[in-house]
Amino acid sequence: MALTVINAKTLSKMFLAGAKNLESKKEWINELNVFPVPDGDTGTNMTLTIMSAAKEVAALGDNPDMGALCKAISSGSLRGARGNSGVILSQLLRGFTKSIKEKEEIGIADLAEALEKAVETAYKAVMKPKEGTILTVARGGYEKAKELFESGEENLEKFMFEILEHSKYVLSQTPELLPVLKQAGVVDSGGQGLVEVMSGALDAFMGKEVDYSITEAPKAENKAKENVQEEVDIKYGYCTEFIIMLERNFNIKQEMDFKEFLESIGDSIVCVADDDVVKVHVHTNDPGLAIQRALKYGALSNMKIDNMRLEHKEKLFKEQEKKEAAREAMTDTVAEEAQAIPEERKEAGFVAVSIGDGMNEIFKGLGVDYIIEGGQTMNPSTEDMLNAIDKVNADVVYILPNNKNVILAANQAATLVEDKKIIVIPTKTVPQGITAIINYVEGMSPEENAENMTTEIGNVKTGEVTYAVRDTQIDDKVINQGDYMGIGDAGILSVGTDMFDVTMGMIDIMVDDDVELISVYYGSDVTEEEAEKVRAEIESRYSSCDVELQYGGQPIYYYVISAE
Repeated sequence: MALTVINAKTLSKMFLAGAKNLESKKEWINELNVFPVPDGDTGTNMTLTIMSAAKEVAALGDNPDMGALCKAISSGSLRGARGNSGVILSQLLRGFTKSIKEKEEIGIADLAEALEKAVETAYKAVMKPKEGTILTVARGGYEKAKELFESGEENLEKFMFEILEHSKYVLSQTPELLPVLKQAGVVDSGGQGLVEVMSGALDAFMGKEVDYSITEAPKAENKAKENVQEEVDIKYGYCTEFIIMLERNFNIKQEMDFKEFLESIGDSIVCVADDDVVKVHVHTNDPGLAIQRALKYGALSNMKIDNMRLEHKEKLFKEQEKKEAAREAMTDTVAEEAQAIPEERKEAGFVAVSIGDGMNEIFKGLGVDYIIEGGQTMNPSTEDMLNAIDKVNADVVYILPNNKNVILAANQAATLVEDKKIIVIPTKTVPQGITAIINYVEGMSPEENAENMTTEIGNVKTGEVTYAVRDTQIDDKVINQGDYMGIGDAGILSVGTDMFDVTMGMIDIMVDDDVELISVYYGSDVTEEEAEKVRAEIESRYSSCDVELQYGGQPIYYYVISAE
């Protein structure tokens, strides 16, 4: 017999099924990102966001009441939200659950009202909503629900099915609303993620046995251009094992968070915690990320890393492993120093999102109180922001997101803090973050400083050099997998097969007569000699500009360059 209403038990199953369906598709959704960069992570961000809530829902058991279920979904997704797509998803869930939290069961009228509240809440959370995104797909679903309700539809299964089908249609039209999607030949990745959640939820409502295994599209390897020399079948190339000798309590939440992080960077995961040790095994393309996160919990032993992809390059790998170990040791030292909490409460403190030992050292030297590891390669969650704010003993805390995909999470965290004044400076790049903190003036009011810092970051142009993970065409440029790309504030500036030429081509477009200072931050995969060559060429071409060269140590991005 078909269900005519949804109670808390059924809704719990629908939510968990939607979350698991999204999780199973996360890598495919990552591939839908317009820019073919190695850190396209919409699927990962949305998955980590919804799984944060799924953990809380699962903990309620098989028979939750509606109020507790709605609180678990709303609170879990809100605090676990990562990236713009994750924050918007959390706001959709927040609005939806707010509408139904006091009901014992919900029908068609309740669903239509809840979808309206979800869309309203999500749109309010975004300062400048853009159509052709997850917001458009969500609104399309609500509009279909309203149409069906007003037409007198009484079949709940048909009601939800038609909403899903219309949402899929709206998703298919997103390239018509955003030309950049059409040029890249993809639909909006956030909208696709929302459709997967809805699809999984409907399957659960219909009582289907869901097989979450999928056949993924071929995926480009996330590795440096100089290492791309042959086609391989292994998705994650490094078998990484170690034991964490716990230095503090390792609770269930930390264990789940660590497992989720490992899932975001690899597969074949084993993470078993005992009284004072944790056994870890993961296949990943970047062992350093796993090691760096593990060091937060204690010292490491029994470390073993095997290259499963290119055995004949074992010598090169070992050299890189030593290099990474040295960087990790430096990063750990920087982190410990940067996270020191002052005993006396200050007037103002700073939180910055940063990755790379050199970048961390720069922010530490400028007076940042707490550094959140992340940015391009791993968007921090709202919970990460709240933890950082809690560690800064100051009346006013300025947050420097340093990435456009982190700003929403920072803003969301700011609304949840009551004992401190939180000011988010909308820095979209690390150079903007550096400029912002340099322009902080003691004695000025928080509002005056916020205005001054925000104004100054508008004078900073940023360019980043990375590599393409797939073939595409964007900004009228044909890009092949493995090409180097110079990406500016508004799009791709240069493309080619030579890193030096691409870097200089990008700089030539960035620099105009108003530029006085060019700062170059070179990453972990660039030698000092290569970086010095770039500096010399910049000084030769732009003799009227001051040129600064610093080691950033950032992964994936060979150079981060600012012109101001």
